[in-house]
Amino acid sequence: MADLTMWLEATGALAGAGGLGYAKVRAPRVYWSLVGMPVAWGRFTLSYRSTMDVCGLTVQPSGLRAFMTRNVAHREVQPVPPKIRRVRGTSTGLRVTLRLPAGLEPADVIASSERLRHAWGVHSVTVVETKPGFVELRMTGYDVLRRVRMPRKARPHDMVVPVAVREDGTAFERDYRKAPMALTLGANHSGKSMYQRNLIKGLAQLPVALVGVDCKRGVEQSAFAPRLSALVTSPDDAASLLGVLVAEMEDRFDLLSRHGVSDLWELPDEVRPVPVVVLVDEVAELFLISSRKDEERRERIVTALIRLGQMARAIGIYLEICGQRFGSDLGKGATMLRAQLTGRVVHRVNDKQTAEMGLADVAPDAVPAASLIPMNRPGTAVAADSSGGWSKIRTPNTSRDEVVAICRKFAHLVPDLPFLDPFRPFVPAQAPAAGPSLVKPRPVTE
Repeated sequence: MADLTMWLEATGALAGAGGLGYAKVRAPRVYWSLVGMPVAWGRFTLSYRSTMDVCGLTVQPSGLRAFMTRNVAHREVQPVPPKIRRVRGTSTGLRVTLRLPAGLEPADVIASSERLRHAWGVHSVTVVETKPGFVELRMTGYDVLRRVRMPRKARPHDMVVPVAVREDGTAFERDYRKAPMALTLGANHSGKSMYQRNLIKGLAQLPVALVGVDCKRGVEQSAFAPRLSALVTSPDDAASLLGVLVAEMEDRFDLLSRHGVSDLWELPDEVRPVPVVVLVDEVAELFLISSRKDEERRERIVTALIRLGQMARAIGIYLEICGQRFGSDLGKGATMLRAQLTGRVVHRVNDKQTAEMGLADVAPDAVPAASLIPMNRPGTAVAADSSGGWSKIRTPNTSRDEVVAICRKFAHLVPDLPFLDPFRPFVPAQAPAAGPSLVKPRPVTE
């Protein structure tokens, strides 16, 4: 009987160890909740003061505090680390709120984030300033970008669309009120199309007009025709559409002037025009020309894009530019337009120069990270903006059929915009998930 009991206990222990090992690989959230988080929390609690000291994140106490410690408490005066205000566990890591003592700034903690990661044995440590004098350490217990799962609370709202997951486990949101114009770069099979699918999936659920510019004969965007207010598939049609958008922009500025406001969102609800999001799939097709006769068309396209990039934010027209490269090699006007695109998302690129095109002018520190994205991680990208901050993100794998279903479900949200009627895509009773362009044939107007 004793031998049987011993064998049962040994078998149970081995099964438990095997189960934890399986969970660590196949169910990292479960493993983190059962094992990783208690271990990391304990290591953090026991080594916090010494870790902060060796990382140079302590300051000398004030004269009064040093006097009271030495003469009243009769203890040795020690440097003061940031005060822990709150510690909480999540399904992906730990969140620690710190109150910085006088003499420390968030940049000091950010500079030591890599050392903190190794000291506490977590996958990554991201430092976020929450308010003056306070920072939050977002510790990630495992690689959340290995298998992407969007947070449950991430839902499209207002003009905010969650499209990816950051490496700290939070949702990366495309906020058109904060970053109205954006540029997405990346090589073939890097995840640009997946990023755009997730963007369209979220935008389709909002009361906005979606305008597609897909000069690859509509192979990417034609399937989403049920939710598009306009779709063009050639540079000639794109020139006409952009000209119409510029005219609409001028009409909306007149509307703002009549109501004495400077922004679309300051208008009363009953007169506020619907926002318009322009999705350009491959911007190089609009810039490149094959003969001298195309130069005039290119000039019209570039001028319209630059005007929209400079002024259209105030009247609710937003640009979402996508391409493999976007620099001065595209010709006159490319650099000027890029300067108007506040949001930047750079996927895997084939050369460092492409990463510099997208990130060097807004977040130079992010260029090396974008240059090192591996080929076996499609959808991984570096997201940055004009504030200088950046983070690594990854887009969840969303099938085209899933996005098409969302577009059909919310087709009733397509607004009635007469100025876009000539560019309205033809939608049959059952729009195919893939196939030829669905744009209604029409004469090109100058």
